Amino acid sequence: MRTLCSSTLIGEFFVIGFAGLVAMKDPGLTTSTVWTVCGIAMFLSLLLCGVVTRPAGIVLGWALQIALIAAGFVVPSMFFLGAIFAALWWASVHYGRKIDEAKARFAAQAASSTPDAV
Repeated sequence: MRTLCSSTLIGEFFVIGFAGLVAMKDPGLTTSTVWTVCGIAMFLSLLLCGVVTRPAGIVLGWALQIALIAAGFVVPSMFFLGAIFAALWWASVHYGRKIDEAKARFAAQAASSTPDAV
């Protein structure tokens, strides 16, 4: 699960950065505001790569997905991109867990079929 979720989060890191570049063109936003918000979101996406295997990491990942969709109120294309990344996040969590379960099952089968050395 870690690999799939981390890949999604790294993709989001770049999307957040590009959204920041687009948001800078909004005359109602200051550059410092845009990059403070984007910088925090980018930092969180990298931080989540390290804690994604913990239950709180998944919940925080969902919070980041909601924030990306909500960013559509500033950069309208983020409604679409946020929804795409939310779907990718769901798939990463869902299929990542299935892969982890299969790996554990295969490891248990391998351990039980290997004769103990005396």
